[in-house]
Amino acid sequence: MDLKLPTYNTAYISFSAEINPATTEQLIATATHLVGKGHNHLYILFSTPGGKIMNGINLYNVFRGLPAKITFHNVGNVDSVGNAIFLAGDDRFACPHSTFMFHGVAFNHTSGFNVDQRYAQEMLNGILADQKRIGDIMAERTKITITEAADLFKEAGTKDSAYAAIKGIVTDIRDVNIPAGSPIHSLVFQR
Repeated sequence: MDLKLPTYNTAYISFSAEINPATTEQLIATATHLVGKGHNHLYILFSTPGGKIMNGINLYNVFRGLPAKITFHNVGNVDSVGNAIFLAGDDRFACPHSTFMFHGVAFNHTSGFNVDQRYAQEMLNGILADQKRIGDIMAERTKITITEAADLFKEAGTKDSAYAAIKGIVTDIRDVNIPAGSPIHSLVFQR
């Protein structure tokens, strides 16, 4: 029996931004457009300081569901909820000097904000649920256990690419190498 390896029509996407509704919608639009145009491999050059959990989980689920091979390559920093997004990749790489930062979920509010017991409990439940979702993704897609994920959230530390390789966050540490003539879509956002 002759096994044929799949042939990939690869498109590259460069994303270096905070995770918020606008950046999420643009990244999803670009990815789905490229898949619709016949690209069956998306290679995402990825760096993010993190951002909104809801949008990060949205990106994770969309990338896991796309009918294409997904490769994420950490080209700088993958922080906070960016780690969950990054783990959506079928293949995951990190540049030698890239980092991964983990911390617990926080709730932002404005000054003069009144909080009663019921609302404080609702906020805490939301924080714990978000941490559980991210921890579950980490445990499913890496060698990190639920307990280790909880410890990473408490530690609020930054890990290097060597740690990421040991823990299965990445499959290899390597520089980016884009073949000449490859389609590259750079997402640029107003800051």
